Amino acid sequence: MWTQTYFLFGTGLFTSALLAALPIITLLVLLGVLRKPAWIAGLAGLAVTIALAIGGYHMPVSMALSAAAHGAAFGLFPISWIVLWAIALFRLTVETGNFEVIKESIGRLTSDRRMQALLIAFAFGAFIEGAAGFGTPVAIAAAMLTGLGFPPFRAAAICLLANTAPVAFGSIGIPVITLAGITGLPLDKLSGAVGRLCAPVSLFIPAYLILAIGGIPALRGALLPVIVAGVSFASTQFFISNYLGPQLTDIGASLVTMAALIAVSRVWKPADKLVFLNETTQAAVVEDELSPAPLGLGRVLYAWLPYGFLVVCVLLWGFKPFQNILNIPNINFAWPFLHDLVLRMPPVTQAPSPYHAIYSLNWLSASGTSCMVATLLSAVALRVSPRRFAGVMLATFRQLIFPTITVASVLAMAFLLNYSGATSTFGIAFASTGVIFPFFSAILGWLGVFLTGSDTSANALFGNLQVVTATRLGLDPVLLAATNSVGGVMGKMISLQTISIAAAATTMGTAEQSKLFRFTLKHSLLLVCVIGCIAMLYAYVLHS
Repeated sequence: MWTQTYFLFGTGLFTSALLAALPIITLLVLLGVLRKPAWIAGLAGLAVTIALAIGGYHMPVSMALSAAAHGAAFGLFPISWIVLWAIALFRLTVETGNFEVIKESIGRLTSDRRMQALLIAFAFGAFIEGAAGFGTPVAIAAAMLTGLGFPPFRAAAICLLANTAPVAFGSIGIPVITLAGITGLPLDKLSGAVGRLCAPVSLFIPAYLILAIGGIPALRGALLPVIVAGVSFASTQFFISNYLGPQLTDIGASLVTMAALIAVSRVWKPADKLVFLNETTQAAVVEDELSPAPLGLGRVLYAWLPYGFLVVCVLLWGFKPFQNILNIPNINFAWPFLHDLVLRMPPVTQAPSPYHAIYSLNWLSASGTSCMVATLLSAVALRVSPRRFAGVMLATFRQLIFPTITVASVLAMAFLLNYSGATSTFGIAFASTGVIFPFFSAILGWLGVFLTGSDTSANALFGNLQVVTATRLGLDPVLLAATNSVGGVMGKMISLQTISIAAAATTMGTAEQSKLFRFTLKHSLLLVCVIGCIAMLYAYVLHS
């Protein structure tokens, strides 16, 4: 049995917290200053964490390596398992040509650029975020907008701003699922708390999006679709996250929003045209009517069939009676050289208590398996030959090599920070902020996503810290863990990885990438402060 300590080398709280921050500083320098790839930063951060755990906290080598392996295993399954099949399903629609039909069915509904931005960047982007996540929606939506005639910079900026609404529930709810796994908090309660924090922001994001790119005149001319988009998405997001769980929140909210916007497009005709801020009328996008051959309803429905399978499978996997059957073959075991061998101490806990380390191999009931079944059904329905399907899977594996290394290394780093006591050192330090910690809770999540480019990774890094701090301050740990996730969402638009994805999708020049970062930074800071204020309201008014 090894006992955790929270003050390094006999130093005070500030110095200990600074030393405990070395892995985070490593990520910051490699990603933000040296601009190294995320997988290199993740591995380097893990190496520094191992050195800190062994040399600073005097954690036994076997336990330190075991804790890192535990985190990496969780990163591979269930996290990367979900990503694998979500991306495979998307690539299958691309390979069969059905994604072009999906794109056309949305882009040809209206020639108004504001409506196209709402449909593609906000609603359809949220759908892709819910189904795949991890940068996919920004790349797809930005490419679609440029294909419709948007300038590359504007297309990228629109998609980065719009992506704030769905990220917390991206990739079939994986950020919330990861947060529950890291913290041990109930998944349903975390999902509800994240939804209650996200919904108020989602309500005004469509208006904020149009205002940011076109100013008050553009917003005034599109009030009806903006209001419909905000109300439909926010209300559906709130309902599903609170009463059904995180897996289908984005998919359900985006489908409802797309349906509502399509209905609006039938009756709403713009009286003006979009002129981008800081550009002349001549530089604005010319909104000519698109005149392609009409797509038949049957062809459109057939193209959307893979995502129909996904919705059905995820719903079925979330149905409790069926879920109980799927859980029968689960394999749960104590993680070797770690389970109950670490003793957590006050003030982190009320009394000395062993730190559990149970790994659950729920291979049949995992969310990724539902996506796998949807992918296999889609391959059959779309008449994809086994050889062609194998090619899709091989391309998916190649695409995910470095993202998987990144996820595994960051989760290994997060687990080791937790088991070594470094996260608890952070928690004790942040608890010193006292009553305003709920505001800084959002800032912490924002920083995590800025560093890692992933709300999932930020939840893995800081989720347990939020719980530790909330416990010390007598606040709701579910609320602060959720605040970490939602605050992190606002850091997505300034993540260098996300900006690079948007730039690649729109073939944006290098000089414009710096401009894009400056554009999104001010919006990111404003929105994370809004989340911090909402968290303060929930902590001291609505939950008092």
